[in-house]
Amino acid sequence: MTTTIRVVSYNIRSLRDDPAAVARVVRALKPDVLCLQEVPRFWFWWWQRRRLARACGLRIAAGRRACGLAVFTAPGVRRVGREFHLLARVPGIHRRALAVAVLEVGQGNEARRLIAASTHLDLYDEPRRAHTGELIAHLDRARRRYGAPVVVTGDINEQPGGDCWTMLCAGFQDGWAVAPMGEELTFSARDPQRRIDGVFAERGIEVVGCGVPADPAIAADYPLATDHRPVLAELRLPAAQPEGRAKPEVRT
Repeated sequence: MTTTIRVVSYNIRSLRDDPAAVARVVRALKPDVLCLQEVPRFWFWWWQRRRLARACGLRIAAGRRACGLAVFTAPGVRRVGREFHLLARVPGIHRRALAVAVLEVGQGNEARRLIAASTHLDLYDEPRRAHTGELIAHLDRARRRYGAPVVVTGDINEQPGGDCWTMLCAGFQDGWAVAPMGEELTFSARDPQRRIDGVFAERGIEVVGCGVPADPAIAADYPLATDHRPVLAELRLPAAQPEGRAKPEVRT
C-alpha cells in the first residue's frame, strides 16, 4: 500500500508582508509537510514561529533560530528525529544551513518514514555550489542513518540548468520537470518571471504532481503574503520502508 503526502516549500520573507495572508495560503494548500525559508529569526522569533504554526494548524518539527529555516507538520505526521546543519561560513555573506525533519506518516505496519529538508542557498555562484555539495552529503548520511527516502526543498536562488540545480537533479527528481501541476514560475509573487524554488524527491518517491497552485482564490493572496509563490508537491511514498530507528538529534 502506498501513502500520498502533500509537501509545500515556501519562502515567507520573515513575515514582513502579511502574516495572515501567509497562513491563509498555507491552510488552503493543506500540506502534510511545510518546508519554510526566511522564517523570523529576530525579535521574539520563537513566539513568531509558534504563532505562525498555530495559525496554519501545524506543528514545528525542525529548525533553529539561525538561518531562518523550519519544517512544520500536520497533526497526523509524527517527528521521530531532526537535524540542523550550518553550512560552511563564507565571510561577508549570510550564513546558510539545512533543516532536516525525520517523519512518520500512517499507523502501525502502514507507517511510512520520510526525511524532509529545507534550505535557502546563496545569491552568489561559488558559495551556492559549495553549499549544494555540502547539503547533498548531509542528506546522504541522513538517508543511511534513518533508512528513509529524502525530499529536499528550498529557495535555490538559481533557475533550472544552473550548476546547483544540475547537482541536485543528479540524485533527486525535480518535481516540476517530472510531473508539472499548476504553474511553473515562483518569483516574484507580484510578477512571476523565474523558477528559483523547488521540491526535489529522491527516485524511490513517485512525484504525482508539482508546481505553484493556480486556484484564483489562493493565488489572490500570493502577492500579499510574501515575494515568493509556494511550490506544492504531491508525493507517493514507497510501499515498503526499511526498518529504522531514529537517532538522537544532530545539531551542528
